[in-house]
Amino acid sequence: MPKPAADPTASRMEEEALRLARHGSLRAAADVCRALNTKHPKFASGWRTTSGIALQMGDAATALTTVEHALALTPKDGRSLLQKAYALRALRRQNEALEIANKVRPLLNDDAAALDLLGTFYSLSGDQRLALEAYDRALQLAPRNVPITFNRATVRRFLGQLAAAEDDYDHVIAGRPNDYEAYKNRSDLRKQTRERNHVAELERLLARGITDWRGEVQIRYALAKELEDLGEYERSWTFLDQAARLRRRHLKYDIERDVETVSWIIDAFPDGPSPTVQGFPSQEPIFIVGLPRSGTTLVERILGSHSSVYSAGELNDFSQALVDAVITAAGTRSIPRQELVARSAKLDFEALGRDYLERTRPATGKTPHFTDKMPLNYLYCGLIRRALPNARIVHLTRHPLAVCYAIYKTLFKDGYPFSYDLGEIGRYYVSYRKLMDHWCATLPGAIHELHYEQLVTDQVGETRRLLEFCGLDWEEACLSFHRNPSPTTTASATQVRQSLYDSSIAQWRHYAPQLEGLRRQLAAAGIDVES
Repeated sequence: MPKPAADPTASRMEEEALRLARHGSLRAAADVCRALNTKHPKFASGWRTTSGIALQMGDAATALTTVEHALALTPKDGRSLLQKAYALRALRRQNEALEIANKVRPLLNDDAAALDLLGTFYSLSGDQRLALEAYDRALQLAPRNVPITFNRATVRRFLGQLAAAEDDYDHVIAGRPNDYEAYKNRSDLRKQTRERNHVAELERLLARGITDWRGEVQIRYALAKELEDLGEYERSWTFLDQAARLRRRHLKYDIERDVETVSWIIDAFPDGPSPTVQGFPSQEPIFIVGLPRSGTTLVERILGSHSSVYSAGELNDFSQALVDAVITAAGTRSIPRQELVARSAKLDFEALGRDYLERTRPATGKTPHFTDKMPLNYLYCGLIRRALPNARIVHLTRHPLAVCYAIYKTLFKDGYPFSYDLGEIGRYYVSYRKLMDHWCATLPGAIHELHYEQLVTDQVGETRRLLEFCGLDWEEACLSFHRNPSPTTTASATQVRQSLYDSSIAQWRHYAPQLEGLRRQLAAAGIDVES
């Protein structure tokens, strides 16, 4: 029996809500949805749209409640079931979310838009292979769909299918010439050569004029990267510096707050853990910490090549568990950062460790160990040692100017707002070193310091020492990390598909004159920049 036609008034109201949401007017969209649901309570699509907008607003509980209304009207609707999976995932009910997504896959087999959403769900959940499967099927149904092609390119990059990803980005650019992120991502996929590069194309884009500052930033970063590949270092720096300055102008960020935070942490954790602190006894986690672009992804790949270790990626779970624990204890979400840091030293550490481990499920737990390579976990080494006393902490270091330059030349999708100004990078680096020196002094033997340059020059010896520290037996596969087929979603996704190479060690030296001010700043703070 055919479905009754939707009330045209309800459909128009839904379209208006979606239009408002596309333009960022989420509150207005939510108001339209409330009116829609009141006037047309049996319009299932309206409830599903309401759920999607609630999720965009960060209200996962409302998203779940409203999609349940849709499912009460149409229990087998694939899109509504998928929307429920998204809501459950936002509520950290990952097992339930995955169960629904797996069940709904056959229901979406002829719906390209829903398959695109399913692919994104799997990608966000860390299953890049199922994500690729969904995108492939979607593009069989809609072969010229540019947004889905872009999404597939992203997942292909994560999976190391770099030539296929480049082909996808070429198709995206052909169909959507103003998709500047596609140009940037394409430039990052491989080392450009004199015979194969996009420099002229990128320069034409700039000469034509780019009205969106975000697009201009992406094209200038892409040009800087390609020109560096070609050895045109002066021109590369010019575009890089212009791009970073433009990005910084559109950021609201105060470096002083991050510098002060380090002092607050040291004040809150002046010594090592008390002998009376028990913590949660799990030996599963191996934390890989340091600055971004210091080699943390490389070490994750080495450890993840071991049969006893699962690479869980960059997890926000420890910081989220910490903040939630402080909020629960304080009874309020309005806690200034300094007070939050002070309160973190008085938590139930065993409960914190247990909560962290539970948050990493269901991805972890299938192997004896897993890696968490969120670089900024360096802020929490003292807390990690208290909450998870048997966890391993590996700290990656790199020549100060090498890592600072590597940070400066990276356009991060999220986070690291200090990275677009050399002076701010210098101040952040000094604070980071101050805190890591404090952790090493107060947590003797708890942190394994691994120097990127030493790993590159003595891969076997440093890998043996790393595995020994982590309590792992020797496995030759750890030397062939570049053959590890597991996905990588970080800025190093391309580099870790190659065997170790030393060209990046001295890359910063091509820009010694431009980095001279930074060198003096670090040296004045007592940082060894000559080794």
